[in-house]
Amino acid sequence: MATLYVENVPDDLYEALREQARKRRKSIAAEVIELLDQHVPTQAEVKRRERLFQKALRMSQAEPLSPGPFPSAEEMIREDRER
Repeated sequence: MATLYVENVPDDLYEALREQARKRRKSIAAEVIELLDQHVPTQAEVKRRERLFQKALRMSQAEPLSPGPFPSAEEMIREDRER
């Protein structure tokens, strides 16, 4: 496992990080690792997102399974109220 040293962290940023770690009952190092994990995607995560994007793109371009057009939600509610 690699070690990361960060120099010249602005005092206000360090204090905010320290306070956040204290509220979550974690060390500053554990808090930084969690933040990096949440906000810096790994190569595997980038590939997963690309696959998901391609799947969504294919789904949006696919022909609908049933014919349309369908009534709007407003029209359906109005029709139901008139019964």
